[in-house]
Amino acid sequence: MTKYENLDKIAISVKSHKLLKQLLDENPILQEVMRNSKNETEALVGIKNWVLDILKSSPDTIDYYNEKITGHKSFKKLTWRDYAAIRILDYVKNAGREFKDLNLRGEIAISNPIKLIWLGVNRGTGGAKPYFFQDMLHLFRQLTGKSVRKIPSPNDIEKWMKRYPSGLDPRIIRLREENRQRILSILIRKIDNGEIKSKTYQFSREMSDEQKFLKALDWWNDKGFHLKFAVRSPDLLNELLGYSLDPDTMKILYDAEKAGIPFFINPYYLSLLHVRVPYFAIGADLAIRCYVLYSQELVKEFGNIVAWEKEDEIVAGKPNAAGWILPSIHNVHRRYPDVAILIPDTIGRACGGLCHSCQRMFDFQNGHLNFNLDKLKPVKTWSEKLSHLMEYFENDSQLRDILITGGDALMSSDKSLVKIFDAILEMAQKKQKANEKREDGKKYAEILRVRLGTRLPVYLPQRITIELSKILADFKKRGQKVGIKQFVIQTHFESVMEITPEAKEAVTRLISAGWLVTNQHVFTVYSSRRGHNAKLRKVLNDIGVLPYYTFSVKGYMENFNNFAPNARAVQEQVEEKKVGRLSANLQQKLKQSVLDSELMVDNIEAIRKTGKIPFLATDRNVLNLPGVGKSLTFRVIGITRYGRRILEFNHDATRTHSPIIEHMGKVVIIESKSISEYLKQIEDVGENIEEYEDLYGYSIGETEPRSPVFEYPEYDFEISGDYTNFQIE
Repeated sequence: MTKYENLDKIAISVKSHKLLKQLLDENPILQEVMRNSKNETEALVGIKNWVLDILKSSPDTIDYYNEKITGHKSFKKLTWRDYAAIRILDYVKNAGREFKDLNLRGEIAISNPIKLIWLGVNRGTGGAKPYFFQDMLHLFRQLTGKSVRKIPSPNDIEKWMKRYPSGLDPRIIRLREENRQRILSILIRKIDNGEIKSKTYQFSREMSDEQKFLKALDWWNDKGFHLKFAVRSPDLLNELLGYSLDPDTMKILYDAEKAGIPFFINPYYLSLLHVRVPYFAIGADLAIRCYVLYSQELVKEFGNIVAWEKEDEIVAGKPNAAGWILPSIHNVHRRYPDVAILIPDTIGRACGGLCHSCQRMFDFQNGHLNFNLDKLKPVKTWSEKLSHLMEYFENDSQLRDILITGGDALMSSDKSLVKIFDAILEMAQKKQKANEKREDGKKYAEILRVRLGTRLPVYLPQRITIELSKILADFKKRGQKVGIKQFVIQTHFESVMEITPEAKEAVTRLISAGWLVTNQHVFTVYSSRRGHNAKLRKVLNDIGVLPYYTFSVKGYMENFNNFAPNARAVQEQVEEKKVGRLSANLQQKLKQSVLDSELMVDNIEAIRKTGKIPFLATDRNVLNLPGVGKSLTFRVIGITRYGRRILEFNHDATRTHSPIIEHMGKVVIIESKSISEYLKQIEDVGENIEEYEDLYGYSIGETEPRSPVFEYPEYDFEISGDYTNFQIE
């Protein structure tokens, strides 16, 4: 007898029995099919026939199910009942299918929900948990019309947005000043006691306490101070937070330290967390606390974390999962033909802090990334390697976009950045000159866009100096002369509470350098609360930032605590983001406004005023697939007995992919938590889950079209259709 046959013999719990009885009482046809079926096969046939009978007057839905019609327009025509019908047909089609569940370290999961219902009805077994039956209850209510989707009104969304104060609220600013005073007082004492030693940050003996504090206030504006005094232990973290962490949290942090998970939280970012919780902002800092405070699941999985993105698993000399042959497995990442990620051998390999749900936790586990800033300083061989990397870019037929990241691009020193910028300009110029000798249709793509990936405007805004702004402005001026047209800072504000006066000033300096600033948001449990992301978009717009992506959390069980189901990403896309949709005319107006990126605050405000919208919904809700590319085009094709959904993704049809996807097929993921577990999690922090009542029904997604503002400029020549640096094994 197999393991799965044993599981089929496990009795369901009392709560599961009650939910199953409710499911049958509400659905007499379902009960009849289950009672009259001699086995699971007959049950599958009966359910399929029932659903097809419901859809006989909806040929377009059948065509969508069979993928004869696809795309965002077809998706928008589906009714609420259609979602349910398609999901049930997919459950039937994929009944008995086996999947490797990397949430459970590669255990095999089998999806057969109709069988689990049949076993529960006829034998009281199957081992299905209450989370499974809760999902089924909502599914059949949706199919039979007992539940009707209620799209929130703009007033509802505005009301939700008001729940979240920003870091620019004067009351929040005063609280952060209290936090800063507490943190500095503790650090001053530790410097005086010799617990912390620094040649740069020290006091002379004759200084009074007041003079020491004023000196420390000056240091607060210095990025070096925050890096030097970054918290690297649970005890210091708790002390700087006024001993406000509870014993359970401290145990997790001690276990994390023993497991080898790094701690690196700088004093500035730590000052954003509440110690004295204000009545007007209860829970407002949850979305940033979960970045600093690790979870039990992360500690348990550390050491067994596997790379989420297959192209992160690289063997020297062999093409990566996307088919790209790379010049260096540690310096270049690549998935798309037109984009390459450059990770320099500088301090830029580090970050301003460690995010709990970081996609690079796999690399921290393996020691490829760390916070030893002295060891990360560039060595003599970096110049030679940089030259080699530029040769690779120069001789690539499709590359037009370089994203410098890490780590964090702006952790690099000004000197290192200038060196990288100079190398890119020289390479771009060589690419242009080489094209002069090539015929039209055989020319190589030229560099059109340079991006910097950084979270330092959020984690360490003190890094964004006037000197850095001048370097960026100079690079743009020189870059435009060699044909580079787009200069983009991609940052990562997770919460409106991170938009502080310091962060606003940092963004203003980046914008004044003529760079477009965009935001990539990670849709964690606490940032997925109703209205949270909408408010973030609004205040980002206020300071001149355009939302670019809203990412579902990547990873497996290590990110259980932060993972919000993809159904919530679709719900947020359909229900909340709608109030910020731009007309075609406003999209084009926005695209033109980027030419005057120094005026982005005024340009954005003018567009919002014309469109009478609270924010510009220029971002796309997507998941970075555990294959190649980003997408939110999926269907729920299965569900485990624990109620965790199984999603099958298609690639984003709106952009150019590596030819490898023609050989890859669809990508399947098993989510790490059920919808019910997610709702329990947000209910535990005070959310009214009735506001999320339609969440179970979102079982289909389609990737949104890209905003025209983020499109590449057109070449005035035809590039080659051949791919260099590419190989399919």
